[in-house]
Amino acid sequence: MTTVSLPAGATLRPLELPARADAGPTTLVREYAAVRNASLREATGRDDDAQTAESLLPMLRSDADMNRRQWYIESGGAIVGCVPLNIFQDEGAAIAIGTIALLRPHWNQGIGTAVLAFVEQQARAAGVRRLLSFNEHHSDGALDSIPSPTGLGSVPRDHSARFLERHGFHLEQVVRASALVWSDETAAFLEGLQSDAQSHAEDYRVVQWMLPTPEEHLDGYAWLKSRMSTDAPDAELGMPIETWDADRVRRHDARYAARGARVQVTAAEHIATGELCAFNELAIVGDDSAKTDQEDTLVLADHRGHRLGMLVKTAGLRTWRAQHPLSGRVVTYNAEENRPMLSINEAIGFTPVAYEGAWRKDLA
Repeated sequence: MTTVSLPAGATLRPLELPARADAGPTTLVREYAAVRNASLREATGRDDDAQTAESLLPMLRSDADMNRRQWYIESGGAIVGCVPLNIFQDEGAAIAIGTIALLRPHWNQGIGTAVLAFVEQQARAAGVRRLLSFNEHHSDGALDSIPSPTGLGSVPRDHSARFLERHGFHLEQVVRASALVWSDETAAFLEGLQSDAQSHAEDYRVVQWMLPTPEEHLDGYAWLKSRMSTDAPDAELGMPIETWDADRVRRHDARYAARGARVQVTAAEHIATGELCAFNELAIVGDDSAKTDQEDTLVLADHRGHRLGMLVKTAGLRTWRAQHPLSGRVVTYNAEENRPMLSINEAIGFTPVAYEGAWRKDLA
């Protein structure tokens, strides 16, 4: 096992995963998950993205679609930081997402700078030419903010932003995190919104399923998922164009199952052709009182203008609420320039809870 010495007596070590894919988390993986969650809590003030070791472990393993590598930072015999590097396998594996999650007491000791240099070295050696980083930002006494190059949104120049700027990253996009808090009034309101949307979409019907995806929807769902990488706004991040087929959908579904997640897909089907032309995903991990994630939502370009986005979101939320009444919140993320989706969310009742910066550094 190769280790890297860091300032302040810290050490960077590769995270070793259980050799068997069906094995449970080791003590080391459990410690890694705990520090990951603690770092997120420090950074965001929320537990929205916390994961148990059992739900995190499948997200740490590589597959045909993503090369996943992890290291942990150790100091005084304890884990104090987590360092994932995820390399997309689409478009020649030249694009990766990297994160350094270091517990606050270990900031400002040169550890993050040394770890970033190592990660960039590893990324370059693997052929990565563009490194992306996504960070939630909060005012920590910062006197100014950084505007998004898209002209929509900004983030405070907080500790994380200053670190990224100092090391050659550029802010490319601002992403809004929004939440919907359920009430009896919300459920009744959604019924009216769905009815109105359906009246503008007479040529379409709603179809729904829980993962794993039924055979008859594999190809249609694969096409919709592939369009997420081309049609969703990503500013100048240069996210890779993803190639999806039925096998990739099956791998996608299996990863969710391994995490213990329940996922509902709501789609709009064009009645005349049978084409799936819009979709929305809702997911929950853990017990039924956990928060719900609203994940991908998309309307194919040729089918826009029929309120299909509102239709699949409201139909999905209403069905989900009936099945998961104890989940009191739904959380979702949208680029600030994605006004069509933000308008739908706002009309439904989602309100902003945080803002995330999407950063880019070219390594070539």
